[in-house]
Amino acid sequence: MSSKIIYENKVKALGDLAETFLEEGMIIFFGDNAPDTLADYCYSINIKEVKETIKPGQVFMIDGIAFEITAVGDVAEKNLVSLGHITVAFNGSKVPTLAGTICVEKKEIPKLKIGSEISILA
Repeated sequence: MSSKIIYENKVKALGDLAETFLEEGMIIFFGDNAPDTLADYCYSINIKEVKETIKPGQVFMIDGIAFEITAVGDVAEKNLVSLGHITVAFNGSKVPTLAGTICVEKKEIPKLKIGSEISILA
């Protein structure tokens, strides 16, 4: 299993409607500058750098639960680094559903809370 952490962060706030997309198998993260129209739907995180390129085969972790990354959208890493914005789709797709999306294996999504830890392992 992968073990080198290339990205880590913690959820610092929950938008009022952040759980809305769980039924569709998605979580949206955003830094402090989320647009008003989107902020309520996001889990707020700090803007942090990524130490290596994010790519399929790596592992996205939520509170110690591992999800294999199956696809990475063209602007997903750029958005994560510059805006703290990324959509994680728990659909197992080998093709990114949107340019700013990281797709991971399809399995139950853990309930995020303030202080939940997210990371990417290479």
